[in-house]
Amino acid sequence: MDKWDQRFMELTEKVGSWASCLRRKVGAIIVRDHRVMTTGYNGAPAGIVSCVERGKCLRTENNIPSGTHAEICYAAHAEQNALIQAAKYGVNIDGATLYCTHQPCVICAKMIINAGIKRVVYKEGYPDDFSMRLFEEAGTEVEKVGDGEE
Repeated sequence: MDKWDQRFMELTEKVGSWASCLRRKVGAIIVRDHRVMTTGYNGAPAGIVSCVERGKCLRTENNIPSGTHAEICYAAHAEQNALIQAAKYGVNIDGATLYCTHQPCVICAKMIINAGIKRVVYKEGYPDDFSMRLFEEAGTEVEKVGDGEE
């Protein structure tokens, strides 16, 4: 991992600490030409009460295993929030790199591919092999860094 990747992964961890999810703290940043374009963390959409504020997790209450039924959650994923931020503010992310604390799920992978992200760097694994197959087929470079568990 080069010094830029290391710096951006450190920043991704910091952004993830802002998450309003009780289960997992995930951060994402989109970088182009060594410049941070957008950031995102997993949390409830604007105007929606988060799990932290509710003091309970909908997924835990309903025994929903990690990697399944992503739609049953108050939070939007960190990658989704970073992509939405780019769209909302008109930031060109075509050809950029997305750094994320965790491997993107299949829903995020589809969005990342369609947004023109060319490289994804992540630390922690996630139980979603299909997302990795999509990245491979799309020609998106994916790199796991650090000592994150699978």
